[in-house]
Amino acid sequence: MGKALVKVKPKKYKVGDTVKVDFIAIHPMDTGMKKDKKTGKVIPAKYISEVEFFFNDKSFTKMIVWETVSTNPYFSVKMKVTEKGVVKVKFKDNTGESGEKTKKIKPKA
Repeated sequence: MGKALVKVKPKKYKVGDTVKVDFIAIHPMDTGMKKDKKTGKVIPAKYISEVEFFFNDKSFTKMIVWETVSTNPYFSVKMKVTEKGVVKVKFKDNTGESGEKTKKIKPKA
């Protein structure tokens, strides 16, 4: 699947703080209703159908997504920092393709 990006804001935080975890997936999000301009054929539906956020391999948010979400979708969730670790975002589309992206969580003392 395409590229993805995970960011944590603010950049500086400590244990006990709530941070915002942003996830962007580079994906066409085709609805199956658009035609190819050159061939005139309908472009098959291909869209992200599920996004799940994990912290240290424990799921904390799962989203079921529809084809009406825009190209290169952006998702944002809040998370309380309880310790250092890894945020992982797993995503899959309606064709069965999947991907994941990680970001280390390093709270300041």
